[in-house]
Amino acid sequence: MSRELTGLSYVVLNLIGRNGAGPHDLVRMARAGQRLYWAGAESKIYAQPKLLEQEGYLTSEKRPGKTRERTHYMLTDKGLRALREWLARPSPFPRLQSEAAIRVQASDLAADPADVVESLRAMREEIDELDAVLDLEEARRSAFPHRERQLRLLHSLGRRVLQAHREWIEEVERELGATP
Repeated sequence: MSRELTGLSYVVLNLIGRNGAGPHDLVRMARAGQRLYWAGAESKIYAQPKLLEQEGYLTSEKRPGKTRERTHYMLTDKGLRALREWLARPSPFPRLQSEAAIRVQASDLAADPADVVESLRAMREEIDELDAVLDLEEARRSAFPHRERQLRLLHSLGRRVLQAHREWIEEVERELGATP
């Protein structure tokens, strides 16, 4: 009996894509987008291809690596069908998990709302780091000509999410505390 595919299953099927990928490749690709687009533990990303192979969604072969053979996974017809069916389903609005939003909501309980403002200002550094990650990923986009348009659109979303957070932090500063 097949288990139901999870969101992470579809992430892995997507990352394996047309050219296949090894577990280390999947983790590297996931790290590039994970902080902006989804959350998943690396250990689960490593485990997912084996589970998908057991269910017939992937097949694997051993390929030479730098020091030892590496497993390389490829989509099966069943995997491609499952991914295509999932792609055709309506997309729900993304679930947002934001500690910053909860802090703002609870700011009336803070000893000093300026403490909450200061905690949000710290996000600016992380936003800058994520901008740098997007810079690197955009520079690598041409290495994936079969997905260049899709990656451009994904990076556009990432930039917009980061910009929305910058603007929201400024709004919180205006509303809850004086901007320095």
